[in-house]
Amino acid sequence: MQACGYPFAIIAMTTATALQHNDPVPPAGILLLTHEEIGNALITAAKHVMPRLPCQLDTLEVGANDDPSTVLPAAARAARALDHGGGVLVLSDLYGSTPCNIANKLASLGVRARCVSGLNLPMLLRVLNYPGKPLDELAEVAASGGRGGICIDRV
Repeated sequence: MQACGYPFAIIAMTTATALQHNDPVPPAGILLLTHEEIGNALITAAKHVMPRLPCQLDTLEVGANDDPSTVLPAAARAARALDHGGGVLVLSDLYGSTPCNIANKLASLGVRARCVSGLNLPMLLRVLNYPGKPLDELAEVAASGGRGGICIDRV
């Protein structure tokens, strides 16, 4: 070892350079896990505003007579098909409902997913406007977009 610490400086510089290397994070897929007719209607409305959707997007709608134990594996398959390394953002229409409960069980099946409930069109459009955000940030964007789209008229 040299007195001036030169070998240490090379190691430190190499480590710092390696830490600064930013590989692009694959975009998150988006799965709308909703009650019947809601997911597809929201995608249709989003396409009216944005004819070319900028990210991987799919919907799985849960019918009134569907057995949650059979929907869960289908939801896991749909989520895995959307995950290309960035995870999956699952947007559900109603907190505590069957679709939301299924979404919250995806992690137990090894799916890298975040679930945001209260799905509305402003939430979906906000998410579609930020397709490059990492999964955790995209979940925050979704919640913010959903809340921001709710207004009370001024009487």
